[in-house]
Amino acid sequence: MSEPLLEGVEAAAGLAVYGAAGVPGADQVRAELVEAGVPGLLAAKDPTLWGAAAETEAKIRLGWVDTFRRSRALLPQLAEVRAELPDLDHVVLAGMGGSSLAPEVISRTLDKPLTVLDTTDPGQVRRALSDRLDRTVVVVSSKSGSTVETDSHRRAYWQAFLDAGLSEAEAGRRFVVVTDPGSPLAAAGREMGAYVVLADPDVGGRYSALTAFGLVPAALAGVEVAELLDQAEELFPALSSTEDNPGLALGAALGAAYLAGRDKVALAEDGTGIVGLGDWAEQLLAESTGKDGKGLLPVVVESPTAAGARGADVLTVTLGGSLPPGAQPGGGAAPHLAVNGPLGAQFLAWEYATAVAGRVIGINPFDQPNVQESKDNTNRILGSGFTEETPSFVEGAIEVYGSTESTVAGAVNHFAASVAPHGYLAIMAYLDRVADADAAQLRALLAGSRPVTFGWGPRFLHSTGQYHKGGPQAGSFLQITGAVEADLPVPGRPYTFGQLQAAQAAGDRQALAGRGRPVLRLHLTDRRAGMAQLLDVLR
Repeated sequence: MSEPLLEGVEAAAGLAVYGAAGVPGADQVRAELVEAGVPGLLAAKDPTLWGAAAETEAKIRLGWVDTFRRSRALLPQLAEVRAELPDLDHVVLAGMGGSSLAPEVISRTLDKPLTVLDTTDPGQVRRALSDRLDRTVVVVSSKSGSTVETDSHRRAYWQAFLDAGLSEAEAGRRFVVVTDPGSPLAAAGREMGAYVVLADPDVGGRYSALTAFGLVPAALAGVEVAELLDQAEELFPALSSTEDNPGLALGAALGAAYLAGRDKVALAEDGTGIVGLGDWAEQLLAESTGKDGKGLLPVVVESPTAAGARGADVLTVTLGGSLPPGAQPGGGAAPHLAVNGPLGAQFLAWEYATAVAGRVIGINPFDQPNVQESKDNTNRILGSGFTEETPSFVEGAIEVYGSTESTVAGAVNHFAASVAPHGYLAIMAYLDRVADADAAQLRALLAGSRPVTFGWGPRFLHSTGQYHKGGPQAGSFLQITGAVEADLPVPGRPYTFGQLQAAQAAGDRQALAGRGRPVLRLHLTDRRAGMAQLLDVLR
């Protein structure tokens, strides 16, 4: 595949996949999938499709295939909650990974205000706590009910409401809990007096866009979520078909690209109305396929023409809404694949395609065997204390750890240039997504001969973190941390948000270094000055 191709279109229910037939090997892969009866079996939720080792997990994780049907039972509940909270129009979502990415896409695409709190950065948490607290309802969202970040947010908001003079009963009214049946968060929510919404237990977190995890915060923000369910339901009949099945076309193309050595997937919005879908698809692909030394690495880029959107081992995919008459797919950038259509159908098609690609690659797309390691490291550090580290050198407002160079420019450029020929560079920023937003510019500045990803920590630990540890061991990791000016305690816990954030960064470094992966850490002793300095030297 020397040049990007867009051959043909496969469409159903307003969702179109362009270019699948142009991916070398996709026709053969698709023919093998059809011969094995995969489309019909997957639509029927057959747990044997990924082999005997995955069958037990698959039996309890295939509810996403038709969860849009069961999710309709939520609609009266959601209307009831909205009716009971007319005075609370500032919706804060406290959730990580699959509990936050889909509702963020939904709210951004449909232009409804939603504050997503998926961080342990004390500055970002403090800012959220101080924003319209008297009008705030907090959606506390965690499938397991034990997510440390989300539990910390719940504790911080509970204390903030009490400090503002609310009684416990009044504070409890300000919480809506979304979790699985029987989780510790369900019990805690009832004890608080929160409104508890139980999610579909047969759907894993990253496949949960059309369950309560995606729908509850979106509905509270003002989205008519029934439309998303309608869009998915309209697509569903096509998913058992051997023809005119965009999910099958996309899955076969992803799998064929992997087999042909294109194991990086550049995701770019084409400007036709869907906002942030790449971030959601990033988690779905990375966490589902990145294991057993295999996997597809999603690389979210700024536009179809951005640096790093092309490469010998990169499959370029554009994402967008419905195309107007006569419009060319791909935003004029001629990608390998273009996927266009309504958001509800996009969610279901990408989930289906990821499951199909998992079969082609030869992995279980429903487990996440390496996610726990960094969490365990974090807990150990919080319990036993931090190991003192000495920087390799200090330049201006930046401490550099793990380099033999003598300047920041030299350290970063040498690190980026030494990425393995088939590897990638991951930038991991344990900073404030809002106040330190300029950090995201680093991805394009460092995108050269190898793919470069960017993730906010600890958010990425719930998405690409699985791929970093379980996928091909070809990554190089640039971690950026920052000094905390004003820390914030986690109520009822013996640590602060700043200490939790630092422990998460240190725990992840340990997990990566334990695999022999290169790690370069830049610590900003003054965040604003350090980031300006870093961007200046790299430009």
